[in-house]
Amino acid sequence: MAAMTDEETEPLLDKLDAAQKVRLLTGASTWRTYAEPAAGLRALTLSDGPAGVRGETWDERETSLVLPSPTALAASWDERLLTDLGALLASEARRKSVDVLLAPTLNLHRSPLGGRHFECFSEDPLLTGRTGVALIRGIQSGGVAATAKHFVGNDAETDRLTVDVRIDERTLREVYLAPFEEAVAAGVWAVMSAYNKVDGVTMSASPLLEHPLKDDWGFDGLVVSDWGGVRTLLDAARSGQDLAMPGPDSPWAAGLLAALEAGLVPADAVDDKVRRLLRLARRVDALGPDRPARRPATAPEAGRALLRRAVSAGAVLLRNEDGLLPLDASALKSVAVIGPHATAVRIQGGGSAEVFPAHVVTPLAGIERELDGVAAVTYRPGLPPSGRPEPLGRDRARDPRDGEPGVLVRLLDADGAELHAEHRLSGRIVEPSAPAGDAAFVEIRALYRPAEGGTWTWAVGGWGDISLSVDGHEVLSGTFPLDSDDPTRVHVAPPLRTARVELTAGREVEVVALRSLAPGSGVATILAAAPPAGDAETALAEAVAAARAADVAVVVVGTTEQSESEGHDRENLDLPEGQDALVRAVVRANPRTVVVVNAGGPIALPWHTRVPALLLTWFPGQEAGDGLADVLFGHAEPGGRLPTTWAAAQADVPVLGTAPDGDGRLHYAEGPHIGYRAWLRSGAAPAYWFGHGLGYTGWAYEELTAPAEVPAGEPFDVRVRVRNTGRRRGREVVQVYLARSGSAVERPVRKLIGYAAVVAEPGQSAVAVVRVDGRALAHWSPGGRGWETEAGAFTLLGGRSAGDLPLTALIVAGPGADSAGKGSGNGSEHDGERSPLML
Repeated sequence: MAAMTDEETEPLLDKLDAAQKVRLLTGASTWRTYAEPAAGLRALTLSDGPAGVRGETWDERETSLVLPSPTALAASWDERLLTDLGALLASEARRKSVDVLLAPTLNLHRSPLGGRHFECFSEDPLLTGRTGVALIRGIQSGGVAATAKHFVGNDAETDRLTVDVRIDERTLREVYLAPFEEAVAAGVWAVMSAYNKVDGVTMSASPLLEHPLKDDWGFDGLVVSDWGGVRTLLDAARSGQDLAMPGPDSPWAAGLLAALEAGLVPADAVDDKVRRLLRLARRVDALGPDRPARRPATAPEAGRALLRRAVSAGAVLLRNEDGLLPLDASALKSVAVIGPHATAVRIQGGGSAEVFPAHVVTPLAGIERELDGVAAVTYRPGLPPSGRPEPLGRDRARDPRDGEPGVLVRLLDADGAELHAEHRLSGRIVEPSAPAGDAAFVEIRALYRPAEGGTWTWAVGGWGDISLSVDGHEVLSGTFPLDSDDPTRVHVAPPLRTARVELTAGREVEVVALRSLAPGSGVATILAAAPPAGDAETALAEAVAAARAADVAVVVVGTTEQSESEGHDRENLDLPEGQDALVRAVVRANPRTVVVVNAGGPIALPWHTRVPALLLTWFPGQEAGDGLADVLFGHAEPGGRLPTTWAAAQADVPVLGTAPDGDGRLHYAEGPHIGYRAWLRSGAAPAYWFGHGLGYTGWAYEELTAPAEVPAGEPFDVRVRVRNTGRRRGREVVQVYLARSGSAVERPVRKLIGYAAVVAEPGQSAVAVVRVDGRALAHWSPGGRGWETEAGAFTLLGGRSAGDLPLTALIVAGPGADSAGKGSGNGSEHDGERSPLML
């Protein structure tokens, strides 16, 4: 059946009375909207998922493909790859009957301390916008709605529900709104409003939802709230906010109908919200008679090769002294793999976007597979166990009822009678598979056989009355009142309450965790354990000995969920304790050492100049190890270029603070000068500039040409000729920046205005044609004057990073008319196919 048009959708509004309309504007459940038979509307299913599609349930048995983190995707500077990955996400969404994917995240890396930066793309609005648009195209090509989030100013996690972000009008338009404007121009079907305030107004009630989002840019899609983001009735209902999630409870569910009938909320405002919901339903094929809830999807296995390629595409080679990489496997007899992250690799960031892979290829496994039958591989962690309790898994825990690996989860009534029981694979239970209903308690029970004896640390996560017994002895009991209204802390990652217990190696014990349930405290419960503390000196000595005896050492270091995750910003940029010392010790023991960084955002690099080869893999997704081996052994070139500027030390970072002042305000006092722009203004040099990344060949930048004069507001092309000076085929990302001296308005020292990738054989030249948007020369003039272009000369700079730009040319901005906006609406039936000018 052909999709309905807007004209056919409009009469459906007349079939709905006021109560039916209002009911549609709050979710029916956590992840679904209401169906409405009178309009031929089935329920829409929404899902988290910048790095994978979780679906409606938070259940480790319901697996998903796990992509590299968005920072890794942006590091690829490869829009074709991003579109392919978006199409893979759409296929996963269809497999899980998901209509609306809550991705991509278009907030910026204002400070490297931002705890959720792994879920964002970059520090630059142009790179973020182009990367996001490419992903949106792929997602929506599969009939699944993408959601540009979090609109706007949600660039840190500290006090994210209440922080009042203060941004001047020009910076807001030129920097923080710019990626969202690109997404709208490209036809994104949904936008999510953020938790925070901007200039004193909570975003779910912000006038920015109307102007510029809907009026100036012509966004005709749906504005959905972040979960719990609609906190008031009238101001949110009168704004451009369209859908309050989750449901069935919200301020709108409680009072919007009465407010509408009393004339406190205009009827045409409600109609517009419903119209947008119906339009979204039409786009995802949920409107009309007999619309199916499922659509064909490819099997997850078909995406593994693409995910493996994405690992190498986003990997950034920061240093490669004396051409240590790629390694020649045939010339190796032994390789030492070192570091806890080599086996406990972080494939994704923590928080609401987490998904569950069917398998993970660790760095150690990928290297072992590559060198099987070729060279000996030795593994040493180099550090003792962290002491942080981790949820029980299938390795040493089993269900007391069926004996299968995992745990037993039960819902109990107030008298302790069992209401529901299920076998689970992990001691982290965010949601049982049955609704809690009348349950008063959640219980996790397991038989556990410790690998070693000594003092173990056991923990229970949750709220309310909590107890823990080990081997029949109660070791923890207390009441822990709810102390947060942050949904991630309450429903996803509650704090752990710990107890220390002596256990005997190999002697199985029964462990029982119990927590009470109360309204508003969620059901999330965690049963976790940590082995006895090891000896740090012994672990380090073993790693050093292994490195000294090997031909090559590969050290894998990185952040933890405690240092980098949704819900809190980072305290510092340091690696967790002991990892810096491990790197230094291994490099001293073996001058042929490769350091691999497993982190979602920047870390401090106090040792970087002593490391022969330094490779950044971000959070690389489920195919981490095989993709890493492809890069290490030269099957693939490290294709990544930095989407953020990396400092050697935290003290060098020019824009750092993420905490609001005593009045709850976070002032973006630096204006448009974030990331590399802030570094350029400060005059300091970072360890590695935005845009930096080495391949396995060399490049000479030979010529930059551009029009001598450019009419204001008109796009133009810059051509940059480069030559491959190395001995193997390679890919180079050519970047073009803009500067203007003597400007009448404040400007960045220079800013990225375009980029293009070229591929060339050894000795071959290639010309990168970089399309530049006419807006690139303009600035926002506050007070309603819009975009304006200064007449006169601008300097173009071409090169390989924000700090390495050997080519220059002058252009002159001539007469012409500036455009007030990128687009004039996106209601065309060619949804998802429109291009912003800079693409």
